[in-house]
Parts: sequence; C-alpha cells; structure tokens
Amino acid sequence: MSNKNYSYQDQKQRENQKNTNKQNKAKQYRRNLQSRARQKDWQQMDDTAWEDKPADAFERIMARDENDRRRRVENSAQAERQLNLGLSHATDGSHGVVMEVSTGLCRVWLNQDEVLCAVRGSLTAQETGFTNAIAVGDHVLVDLQPDGSGMIEAVLPRKSVLTRPASGSSRQQALVANADKLLIVAAWRNPHIWPEMIDRYLIVAERNHLPAVLCINKIDLAESQQDLSAFASIYRDLQLDVVLTSTTSGVGIDWLRENLRGKLTVLTGLSGVGKSSLLSQVQPGLQLKAKTVSEASGEGRHTTTQSNLYHLQMGGAVVDTPGIREFGLAGIRPAELAGYFPEFQWQADGCRFNDCRHLEEPDCSVRRAVENGFIAETRYQSYRKILAEM
Repeated sequence: MSNKNYSYQDQKQRENQKNTNKQNKAKQYRRNLQSRARQKDWQQMDDTAWEDKPADAFERIMARDENDRRRRVENSAQAERQLNLGLSHATDGSHGVVMEVSTGLCRVWLNQDEVLCAVRGSLTAQETGFTNAIAVGDHVLVDLQPDGSGMIEAVLPRKSVLTRPASGSSRQQALVANADKLLIVAAWRNPHIWPEMIDRYLIVAERNHLPAVLCINKIDLAESQQDLSAFASIYRDLQLDVVLTSTTSGVGIDWLRENLRGKLTVLTGLSGVGKSSLLSQVQPGLQLKAKTVSEASGEGRHTTTQSNLYHLQMGGAVVDTPGIREFGLAGIRPAELAGYFPEFQWQADGCRFNDCRHLEEPDCSVRRAVENGFIAETRYQSYRKILAEM
C-alpha cells in the first residue's frame, strides 16, 4: 500500500474513510458469497444455464483504464471497417480524398486528378461536433458534374482526426482526418529551437492517438554537435523516433523518405523551420512555397496559410499544415497534464503527496529527478509554462 497523503489537509480523515469503505465492501462481499456459491464445473452447464447466473457486481473483469483503452481500439477498428466498406461500394470512381478546403469548396483527388468540388448544403448543416464538416484527408463520395466539377455528397467515417481549438468557438476545428502519424519539424537554428512547442505538439499527438516523429532540421547550423546530440537524446529516451536533417547536405532525407512511404503524414511546426523545403527534398518537383526567416525578428514568416495534402509518387501523402505560433491545449485539466509527460510518471510514485503538482510541494520526487538530471530541465520548464496557462 502506498504511504502517500492524498492531499495537504484532512489526511487522517481520508484514510479513516478509506478504511471504512474497504470494511463495508468486505462485509458486502462476504454476504454475497453466503447468498450464492461460485459455480465450479462450467462444463456441466447447458447453454440456457448461463442466463440464470447473476453477475457479481464486486468482481471487476478488467481495470477501468484497460476497458477504456479497448473501447478506443474497438471504435477505431469499427471506423476503419466502415471506411473500407464505403470505399468498396464506391466502384463508380466517385470516391476521392480531400486535398484542400476553402469556404464552400474543396479540391479533391479523384481518378488520379484534382477536381474542384462544391459541398452539399445538407453536409454543412450536419452536427459533427466540429466547426467544419469536412477536413483535409477526408474520404468523400463525389457526384461528378458534366462540366468536370463535382459535388461532395457524403463524408465517409474517419479512423482518426487531428484537431485544434477554433477561434471564437468552444468546439474544435478538424485539421486533418485519417492521418497515420504526426511529423514534428523543428529547426536547430534560424529560428532557434523551441522545446516548449515540441512538447505541446507531443501532447497533441498523444491526445489524438497519433504516433509522433521529431525531425530536427538545419543541423548544418549547429555550433556544437554535442549540444545537438544531447538535445535529441532527451526525446530518444522517451522512445520517440528522432531524425536529424539538413536540406543543405542531404543528411537524414533518405530516412525521412522511407518513413513517409505509404502513410498519410501530417507535418507541423513553426513557420520557417523548413517543412516545405524538406518536402521538396523528399520529392523534387512538388511546387511548394518557401520563405526565409525574417532577419529583423528572427522568426519564420508565414507561407502556408491552410492545410494542403500532397500525394507522393512513392506512395502515401503528406499534409502541410500552417505554421502556428501557439497551439492550444483546451480540454486538458491541470491534474491531467503530468500524465502527458511519461518521465514524470516514472518518478511520481516517490512523491509524498498523491495530488502533487510537482511545483512547490515538499518531498517531490519529480523535482528531485530534475535536479539530479534524470528529467530534462527543458521538459520540466515546458510543463510549468503550460500548467500556468490552465
């Protein structure tokens, strides 16, 4: 049994109440055992006998967390089955993938060509839980028109969706649907690497159940290879795939190309980190816009203004998302934030208090791990900054 306090105040009262609850449950369990005996020989029961056996309310078949995890897996598998079923029914060539979304119009990849499509009004009126009915990456059914344009008639079930808070609304904006992974691109220099933004994107990936890859670009500008390696090790120690790249020397491009093959990958990162340049290296000929970093501010100048999907000749596709300066984490409660920092969880069992926020509480093993170098200072500072905003 853990020796942690459950809060700063009323510790003894909580422990007494906990013991009382345990005693009550034990008494109730003994009464249940007395009222009915456990069936031992299940092989002697016929099929109808199962219906007469009441469920034991005090036996948990699996942990709640495990039950939730299995439910998410089952829901994802069901959505993928529905998606595949919809694709198999679209035998007339009317199935397409949304490449770009604008007000009332979409560019759709259909029959190896780009088709400008309007959106059926009934779709925009549907309550989807998001501010937008259609997102880049959505699989849609299109009614082709005589003039070569199309009308989107239906959106097939999504197997995943990447979201962000919508401006002026309590609902989320769907950014990308049906993505397989999230590629976080950060520049080592020009603009200077920003650990907090990387950590925010990792939280977003975890919340959306997307595997993440960290790409540290512009490593040719590194003044110290030792500092670069030490920083990359912080995330490699978290079992995260990390690739170091340079569009100048070509380092890491082959690795990146192979990891994009056959997947729908979302690229995200601040403006100016070189996302568009990396895509052009992966597949020469992609007509992507790229701008340099502002000399006055040292920050990236915005080039991509909305999400765009690009098909890769080797198979798969990438979605280039807008460079954004802040990424909201609406919906996460302060008490949940530490759960998105796995190294905190590895150390938190040693904290004196169960509700420790790892700030100023005494006997905090997480802060002790930071002081002793077992948790990176940059990760801990990211946690404090994000927590302060909640």
